[in-house]
Amino acid sequence: MREGSLEAPIRRPIPWREADYWDEAKLDAETRRVFDICHGCRRCFNLCDSFPRLFDLIDHAPSEELDSVKSADFGRVVEACTLCDMCFMTKCPYVPPHEFDLDFPHLMLRHRAQAAKQGEVPFGARQLTEIDRNGKIGCSVSGLANWASRRGNSLTRPLMEAVIGVHRDAALPAFDSKTLEAQAARLDLARDPDAPAGKAGRKAAVFATCFANYNATAIGRAALEVLAKNGVETALVYPGCCAMPQLEQGEIERVARAAKTAAAAFKPWIAKGYDVVALTPSCALMLKFEWPLIVPGDEDVKALANATFDASEYVVDLARRHGLASGLKPLPGEVFLHISCHSRAQNMGQKGAEMLRLIPEAKIHVAERCSGHGGTLGVMKETFETALKVGLPVARQAAGQKAAFLVSECPLAREHIVQGAERLDDESGPVENARHPIEILARAYRG
Repeated sequence: MREGSLEAPIRRPIPWREADYWDEAKLDAETRRVFDICHGCRRCFNLCDSFPRLFDLIDHAPSEELDSVKSADFGRVVEACTLCDMCFMTKCPYVPPHEFDLDFPHLMLRHRAQAAKQGEVPFGARQLTEIDRNGKIGCSVSGLANWASRRGNSLTRPLMEAVIGVHRDAALPAFDSKTLEAQAARLDLARDPDAPAGKAGRKAAVFATCFANYNATAIGRAALEVLAKNGVETALVYPGCCAMPQLEQGEIERVARAAKTAAAAFKPWIAKGYDVVALTPSCALMLKFEWPLIVPGDEDVKALANATFDASEYVVDLARRHGLASGLKPLPGEVFLHISCHSRAQNMGQKGAEMLRLIPEAKIHVAERCSGHGGTLGVMKETFETALKVGLPVARQAAGQKAAFLVSECPLAREHIVQGAERLDDESGPVENARHPIEILARAYRG
């Protein structure tokens, strides 16, 4: 047996269709096996709050070992996992192909799948995961929805906290008045066929993603603008949410359905030679890695995974293979760029930073730390303060930098960092409203 592994980690398919996956006794035995290995290692102590909670449970147990920790207490460890995959990708020496075969995030997912099957997902969390329903309603009444969800609304936010458990101080994404799909149909973007990528015949089916479609349409408009400038023939495609929110709550069967639906929608575009570009990293991660593990035998899902790029990754690919269109101009200030966990989990490098460094004279300050947001963890009453605590190191960096631009490839992470930085210094907020690095690139083209 080896101590640790020098080999690249590999992920095994999630056996959610097998009876053993749902066997509570076998889940408890596997949890104790994994937790005991984690207890003996403790390398992940400074990642999410799951590991400090686990180690505190053991250290305060009568025997100071896992054998005297009650299985009923494991729920606190499961609750704090954000499925960011950082322990699996960057810290754990015992992931496959090591014989310990340890996959902590997917073990936490298995616990959540058990809870979901037993109807234990809280009402508020279930409502927050209905992204397409919420987005359609929110955009149709955006003025009212944004007023009601605004921080500081003493009428609605305490009520929201009481009914669905969203912390009254948590920043929530605003809704745009029209979806990206509706706006894209009216955009007048002249594609430059003489740009290097245009001459190379590059084509991209842009996955709108739920966040860019309903909440941050500026990200989608910027991406379409940049691709048109570079001669890329584009189509905007939105078959529905990637179901990352459902994955977070353990609703694996719904994730499988979303994967099949999206794969069918993108199949004709891929057949015509289009790349697939996801506008946010969580969605790119789902398409590239999580979906093939949930429906491993589906050839359409596999083809979609192989065709998918993260937005920043795609622009860097254009630059490397063909060169970017000319016309980029210096920015009016420095950029603080956060590399999100779901960007890192794609194992593609700091593509957001690589992309922004293509801008002349760009001064980029990179932070590669967890923002602490982690989906519902960053907004729910029970976990909001914990999420801010986890994101404190990167919030300190952002507050100290005072850059004109503060962006993240994950726009939700960006808002969480801004909120954390404001708590440290209420004058530390960014001057510009850009959220994603693709918006900064589009601005550099506009001059």
